[in-house]
Amino acid sequence: MQIGLAETRPAVKKEEAKVSDDGDSSANRPRRSQRWYDSQDMRGFAHRQRTQQMGIRREEFLGRPVIGIINTWSEMSPCHIHLRDRAQAVKRGVLLAGGYPVELPAMSVGEVMVKPTTMLYRNFLAMETEELLRSHPIDGAVLLGGCDKSTPGLLMGAISMDIPVIYCPAGPMSNGQWRGTKTGAGTHTKKYWDELRAGNITADDWIDLESRMTRSIGTCNTMGTASTMTSIVDAMGLTFTGASSIPAADSGHVRMASACGERIVAMVAEDLKPSNFLTRASFLNGVVAYMALGGSTNAAIHLIAMAGRAGVSLTLDDLAQAAARIPVCANLFPSGEYLMEDFFFAGGLRAQLAKLSSELDLTARTVEGRTLGEAIAGAECFDDDVIRGAANPVVPLSRGVTLALLRGNLCPDGAIIKTSAAEPRLLDHTGPALVFDSHAELSASIDKPELEITEDTVLILRNAGPVGAPGMPEWGNLPIPKKLLAKGVRDMVRISDARMSGTHYGACIVHAAPEAAIGGPLALVRTGDMIRLNVAAGTLDMLVDEAELAHRRAAWRAPETPYQRSYAALYQAHVGQAPQGCDFDFLAGRAPVPEPPIF
Repeated sequence: MQIGLAETRPAVKKEEAKVSDDGDSSANRPRRSQRWYDSQDMRGFAHRQRTQQMGIRREEFLGRPVIGIINTWSEMSPCHIHLRDRAQAVKRGVLLAGGYPVELPAMSVGEVMVKPTTMLYRNFLAMETEELLRSHPIDGAVLLGGCDKSTPGLLMGAISMDIPVIYCPAGPMSNGQWRGTKTGAGTHTKKYWDELRAGNITADDWIDLESRMTRSIGTCNTMGTASTMTSIVDAMGLTFTGASSIPAADSGHVRMASACGERIVAMVAEDLKPSNFLTRASFLNGVVAYMALGGSTNAAIHLIAMAGRAGVSLTLDDLAQAAARIPVCANLFPSGEYLMEDFFFAGGLRAQLAKLSSELDLTARTVEGRTLGEAIAGAECFDDDVIRGAANPVVPLSRGVTLALLRGNLCPDGAIIKTSAAEPRLLDHTGPALVFDSHAELSASIDKPELEITEDTVLILRNAGPVGAPGMPEWGNLPIPKKLLAKGVRDMVRISDARMSGTHYGACIVHAAPEAAIGGPLALVRTGDMIRLNVAAGTLDMLVDEAELAHRRAAWRAPETPYQRSYAALYQAHVGQAPQGCDFDFLAGRAPVPEPPIF
């Protein structure tokens, strides 16, 4: 297997990616940046003058495509800590191809450190990306991201701006191991936290684990939200095909970044914008990858939001239909038993897509200037246990799927569950509700010895949705009470209007819509109500008669928000619900935005 992108080089001759000495592209097409730099009035003078103020010679930028490098690097984002170095590699590629690279920092929505949740700021990053590209003399852009919300945030903005862009994924971290056992970021954090609470490992063990799971640069090494989203956009054609699988610490990752810089110059010359190749087929190819990888439930929200920016219709029903057809084929945590570095050495996403070629639209185009079919032609798999086909799945359809869609009087607009990572016995379940109105209440109560709970109880957390939290945090993997952990219980039915980390597992029903904070049915359920879950039938109901529900609905009052100002107030006023992608109402869609006037 070749490490790097020799097998996925752009189908463009090197000289076509260059800009001629007189500043004309191969297509002699006017570029956006010329509005800033080419005019002979005072404004044009000022733009050229201020660029030279930075020590840049006229020959370095005049007549060359200006390539923006949108960089989500931050010292508070461990998954992106290497992106400052990768930006330098991108610049090498841009310069090689005759462009002028400029680095533009953007909000780094790195998980773990950002509170209350990075989802609160996904739309912020989308706005920032779009406006950075619009307000500056940028002809094309390389987007540097990878951790969870950075991928959809960057691409939502770039799709709306609609100039040539290529995504450079941050790459997964190297494999972790603890005492001979593979350990994945997030997945085993949750597993060993439960074991610590159950008394099966010691406090010293817990401290030792801190340095064992996340032992290199890069995003989570499981099939969490980060690798789910980068793999999806890879299959959609927004990266070099297979780029999402390259580990962050691999030298091939640096070469890939340089190749992105070279390729974007050619894309500007070709005027290859997202609107020129992103179609419904592109998104459905991404959905195929999502389901086969056993990807994160978070992707359901992000895919729908990105599709909305592209003017493509995509719904939860589309996702559920694909999940019912495409089994989990990648043997990766949390549904399987390997990590992302194993996936890379087994052949990576190209090999996985090749095994699913019958499910893909191979005529869909990519940023490489060729079709997806051409991009995966000749892909080899080097470990059939890690990368499997539909005939030998990791999780057969009869056992579970990446996404099952539920509806009922508890979630009329939908809720989802990843049954491939849940205990099968819980997929047809009836039990009494135990309701928490906030995560603070949950945390304060869940381990109390006097808590009245059994393994049949259905744990419910509400007011944790887009408006209620706000930002829909990853609180959906509700903790199992310590006294049940001590009895060996490791899974229970849990329901919320929150999200769940893609690295986690369990019978967790998330994204219940409409959410409780806006009067959704989750606001009406009470402790003791019987809850009926039937995944096979696609239903989730509270067994309460309509007259009682009407009485509760009449008595319900919306919770007060503490946000009278700030970005959070804007978010609560304009965010949509999970089935629509949680985009802002004023950002969704394809309504044109004029180029900025220059006077």
